[in-house]
Amino acid sequence: MVYAIFSQMKKQLGQMDKWLDAAAAEAKARSFDPNVFLGLRLSPDQFAFARQVQTACDTAKLAASRLTGKEAPSHPDTEQTLEELHARVRSVIAYLDTLSAKDFEGAAARVVTQPRWEGKVMGGADYFVEHALPNFYFHLTHAYAILRHNGVNVGKRDYLGTLSLRAP
Repeated sequence: MVYAIFSQMKKQLGQMDKWLDAAAAEAKARSFDPNVFLGLRLSPDQFAFARQVQTACDTAKLAASRLTGKEAPSHPDTEQTLEELHARVRSVIAYLDTLSAKDFEGAAARVVTQPRWEGKVMGGADYFVEHALPNFYFHLTHAYAILRHNGVNVGKRDYLGTLSLRAP
């Protein structure tokens, strides 16, 4: 199940990559620098758009790394353009593409910790359900909301992406 959910996270990152294209198109249509989007936020105490994208990417790659034991790519949080954000999103998707269901065997029993947890740990299953998944969707959704709020033409279908619909 964990592998299946990471497949969905990968799909959502692909959708976010498309939102970056939509943001660039909106900026071009309205004749402003598309990189203005990087500093926009919904609230003064909230991460700006670039940081929302970075954190969604980091959450996906680091959760996969912590649950598989495989090293994640490093990203120094230096993106200054939409193109650089594209590269980051695509790098994380490429990393997730290297993982298989077998890599996630035993993930529920892994012990996970982070520096900000001050020496405390979580089991892999609890970490994934209580922290990684909600954190990923929190930042993904905020990135989407910042673009929508600022006039980028993205809607629910752009958020969800292609569904696996079929005739009964």
